[in-house]
Amino acid sequence: MRFSLKPKLLDLYILKKFLGTYFFSIILIMAIVVMFDVNEKLDAFLTAPFKETLGDYFLSFLPYFANQFSPLFVFIAVIFFTSKMAGNSEIIAVLSSGVSFKRLLVPYLVGASVIAALSFVLSNYAIPPTNVRRLDYTNKYVKNKKVEEGVNIQLMVSPDVVAFIGRYDAKKNTGYQFSLDKYKGKTLVSTMKAQTIIYDTLYKWRVQNYIVRDFDGMKESMRKGASLDTVISMEPRDLIISKNDQEMLTTPELDTYVTKQKQRGVANITQFEIEKEKRYAMTAAAFILTLIGMSLSSRKVKGGMGVNIGIGLVLSFSYILFSTVTSSFAVSGITTPRIAMWIPNAVYLIIGIVLYKRASSY
Repeated sequence: MRFSLKPKLLDLYILKKFLGTYFFSIILIMAIVVMFDVNEKLDAFLTAPFKETLGDYFLSFLPYFANQFSPLFVFIAVIFFTSKMAGNSEIIAVLSSGVSFKRLLVPYLVGASVIAALSFVLSNYAIPPTNVRRLDYTNKYVKNKKVEEGVNIQLMVSPDVVAFIGRYDAKKNTGYQFSLDKYKGKTLVSTMKAQTIIYDTLYKWRVQNYIVRDFDGMKESMRKGASLDTVISMEPRDLIISKNDQEMLTTPELDTYVTKQKQRGVANITQFEIEKEKRYAMTAAAFILTLIGMSLSSRKVKGGMGVNIGIGLVLSFSYILFSTVTSSFAVSGITTPRIAMWIPNAVYLIIGIVLYKRASSY
């Protein structure tokens, strides 16, 4: 059968079924999730102002949750409407009219492209800024998971400048027992010690009760004072990392943050790298799970639609569980975050290809 650039009636029919079922399943499951979430966090919702609950929490939580489980919704949508078409003998009629199984897959992949593009924009650019409000809300009214203090923090501010803070209080944006050492090669040329250091705005810090010692060969000069405004290339988020901080950064911000922290020698940034790779892997999952769902449910089976939906739910949940398990490989250092997050896609792509060849050979 020859392909045409003009939309086919069949393509539009399948695409409409695909996207319609996908968004309907999201709305349906979101309604159930909201009921459970309200029941779980009822005390917090009664305490917090309604405006914050609706605007800062739910308007951020719902897109976040829907996007996190987008592969599940894709799989359910494909399994449901394709099983229904197969049960009504529509698939058989289409194939009997001369349309190849490969050609039948085209509108499915178009639908997957639409969902993948939407998921990509949401996860990489749109959702992270809203996560700031959502996490601030949960930290304030539900359970505070924000790390608010750090001790013995050492940070390479630039290739030749090393900062040390004995204790940092995130609530006050204040560090204690601060020192800043500047090197030329391996030679120490200047050191600053201060009793406290207070964050002002971007890279601007105020040191209090400070002493600066400059070294020039065997010569040493010293100056001290009560307060000094200075510029140091570090921010509070460079000093303390809280759980879920990676979810509040867009992908370009993640790239910048990871690169900068690696240059500084910070070791606990694996979750940020996992988050970045997860966003790309979840986008590709739309195509893989569409292939599996279409191949699995395009033929009539004994037991009808229920069997296909049951198998589909098992596979989709196992994919999400598998992704969670492989992410632990990166945390433990067994493999890189990129490999860890793409292992499920590789495994399920093989499953999809096997199922597709099996379905197309009938």
